[in-house]
Amino acid sequence: MKNTQRNTISKSLLIAGLAFSTLTFAQTNTTRANVSAKTTAIGTSKNWGSVDGISMIGLVQGPSSANAQLQVACVFEYTDNDIHSAQALPANLNGLVHLDEALKGEFTKIRQSGQFNGHALETLLITPPVGSMSAKKLLLIGLGDRNNFTPELMTSVAEVATREALRLDVTNFAFASDLKDAGIDSPTALVAGNVVKGIVLANRSEIYLREHNLSKTKKLEKVYLLAGPSFFEVAGGGIKDAIELIKK
Repeated sequence: MKNTQRNTISKSLLIAGLAFSTLTFAQTNTTRANVSAKTTAIGTSKNWGSVDGISMIGLVQGPSSANAQLQVACVFEYTDNDIHSAQALPANLNGLVHLDEALKGEFTKIRQSGQFNGHALETLLITPPVGSMSAKKLLLIGLGDRNNFTPELMTSVAEVATREALRLDVTNFAFASDLKDAGIDSPTALVAGNVVKGIVLANRSEIYLREHNLSKTKKLEKVYLLAGPSFFEVAGGGIKDAIELIKK
């Protein structure tokens, strides 16, 4: 894809994101305040739109339960008891807690031991034990230091996720940003829009490679964008707006 097209997408999403981030921060003074807001039932799914043949499907589900060929989970650098901290979502709504439970504590042990440090854009591919998760593969992607997080990082994270998914020859994957689970009060709509942007940018690079006989990966058909019950509609707004801007 030409640089001018990439820059147009970036500038347009930034403008939209600033507006959405203002709205989101006003609605979410704290993570726990959001939990008490209007919620969407677990298991709810909605196709927010498609770009380049990829359906962007919102899904209220945790990363251990989403039915996809590959599950992507985003993880900050480890701090003691971080997914159980006062700032994190309650255990019954926390996808990272559920992921740790599904893996019988190995998610935490991997991080504590330094086998996965969670540095920005670091990756680790895991084959979960049979029956522990719906997805047959779990890809962890690092978000770096939680104190230095910016929503713009999610574009690069989503690009990495998409490139790895294509390399693994899957036709669909589920993406969990896991920011709220980790206790980060992020601008939901802006993050969701940036994730869509990263997916599209990586996929368009792959389309170029296929057209020039430089790749034989399968066509990506669906991405399930996971959101908690309290964040589904706000995330969906960011996804829909990103799709519309990218299509222009």
